[in-house]
Parts: sequence; C-alpha cells; structure tokens
Amino acid sequence: MSWRSKSAAVCLKDLRLEFRMRYAYSALIMFAVTTLVAISFTLAGGLVEADIAASLLWVIFFFSAMTGVSRSFVQEEETGTSIGLKMAADPAPVFLGKFLFNAALLLSMAMLVVPLYLLLFNLAVVHVGGFLVTIFLGLVGLASAGTILSAIAAQSAVKGSLLTVLSLPILLPLLITATNATRTALYGGHLAGIMTDIAMLIFYNGTVLAASLLLFEYVWNE
Repeated sequence: MSWRSKSAAVCLKDLRLEFRMRYAYSALIMFAVTTLVAISFTLAGGLVEADIAASLLWVIFFFSAMTGVSRSFVQEEETGTSIGLKMAADPAPVFLGKFLFNAALLLSMAMLVVPLYLLLFNLAVVHVGGFLVTIFLGLVGLASAGTILSAIAAQSAVKGSLLTVLSLPILLPLLITATNATRTALYGGHLAGIMTDIAMLIFYNGTVLAASLLLFEYVWNE
C-alpha cells in the first residue's frame, strides 16, 4: 500500500469508530452549542462588539477542538491498538490519517456551529468568501497542531488535560490572525487586510504541518 492509501485507511478507521461511538463529535457539539446558547442568553439579544463577536467564535472553536482532538492518540493508548498501528503503517501515514480525521471532525462541527452563531448573535457576513476561507484555514490549523500535540500528550500521565496547556502558546498566532480576519469579514473592511491574514494562516498551517511530520516519528516511536 502507498502512503496515501495507508493515510486514508487510518482516517477511515477513525471515522468508522467515531460513527459507531460518537464520543468526540458529541463532545464537540455539546460544548460548542451549550456555550453559544449560554452566551446568547447572557447578552439577552443585545448587540455584540466586533472584537468580542469574532473572539467568541474562535474561543469556542479552540476549546471545542481541544475536547475532540485530545482523543486522537489517547484512545489508541488506552485500548492498546497503538502497537498494532505502529506495525501496520509508518509514522507519516499515521499522522496524516489522524490529521485528516481531526480536520473532518472540526469542519463538520463548524457546519452546525457557524450558522447557529450567526443566528444567535444576529450577525451578517459582509465578506462571505473571506469568512469561509478563514474558517476553513483556521480549523485546518487547529487540526494540524492539535494532532501532533495530542500525540505528545498521550505519552504523559495526565493525557488530555495537558493538551490545552500545550496548545495555547502554539495556537495563539493562529487564533489572533483568524480573529482579525473574522472581524473584518463580519463587519466590513479592506479586502487587503483579509488577504494578508489568509496568507498568514496558509503560512502558519504549512509550517506547523511540515514540522509535525518531521517530529511525529520521534513522538510516535517514543
């Protein structure tokens, strides 16, 4: 099997397991929807400032991602299937398969959360294309960084609880850039500003993904 086939096999394995158990997706949706509804009731239909509205979305995305992505490798360690996975595939296809699964998980969550977010906060998107691209690139970045950090956290005794602590410093540039682009897309602004933020997100994602592929072999074989 080629590395593409092995990556797809790892991703499909996790998707089948998730469809059967629905643990990660349920945790993602419950956290995101509960937080959105709670904040909406607190604001009582009042107007939300641009900075706060954009920040809220990415705070919800960040903590939702940490809730679901943390299970990527912890589950393999808990069930003892990591040994079989190491024997079946090289490190790179394993990482790519887990990354694709996490990206699919977060993007499917966003398909429900984003319309609910716009509805509850009574927001209209000015730059639709820039908004959608920002959401896509931001969630892909959360998936790429979250996958390698999940592998690192799975080797520790505290496992999932360590992931949020490790992730925040690494994901802070992503969150700040995505928040800026989201604010501009929601409330209007120069398209050049969005394009600059999108270029930064592309650079960040490429850098994190390349670094993760280089480091994952050492983490996985530890």
